Amino acid sequence: MNFPSKLIENAVSEMAKLPGIGKKTALRLVLHLLKKDEEHTVSLAEAITNMRLHVQYCRHCHNIADTDTCAICASSSRDKSIICVVEDTRDVLAIENTAQYKGLYHVLGGIISPIEGVGPSDLNIESLVKRIPESEVKEIILALSPTMEGDTTAFYLTKKFKPYNIRISTIARGIPVGGELEYADEITLGRSIVRRTAYEL
Repeated sequence: MNFPSKLIENAVSEMAKLPGIGKKTALRLVLHLLKKDEEHTVSLAEAITNMRLHVQYCRHCHNIADTDTCAICASSSRDKSIICVVEDTRDVLAIENTAQYKGLYHVLGGIISPIEGVGPSDLNIESLVKRIPESEVKEIILALSPTMEGDTTAFYLTKKFKPYNIRISTIARGIPVGGELEYADEITLGRSIVRRTAYEL
């Protein structure tokens, strides 16, 4: 692809590094930004820079936040006796969009995957285990994608929770096996949360 400007080429190259964005789409986006007022492009650049520099992770649940405690953990209206364990922030957003769940979350930051070199020590597991005796947790929901890696992670977590007198449940398998949680429709995901079942070893 030939570019009329090295600056355009550099911008397209950087834009094309985003997931799902090819060179043609990147070029279309760059040319769109070039047509907009300078203020619009500068505002976009500032928003992205501020996000990258100032976004934090909640010290309790590891969800994305503006401060060291996210809005969900800080809310007095949330049920603090239930923690929903998810792979990443996208899953928190997906479950929140169902408006069916009112408890707290814990973001693992991934799932156990020996093939990809991800082990338990690479995830936010120890901080989850510490939350159980330090709070009023009565139930943990394992809302992990129904894949082999998700099931491996659920099995490992269940063994870690064994010493504690808490209920361990998983979301109902309304989610297709082999599917990713973030791509499930809101109705199916909402029903899966409401009709969760006990996790059996």
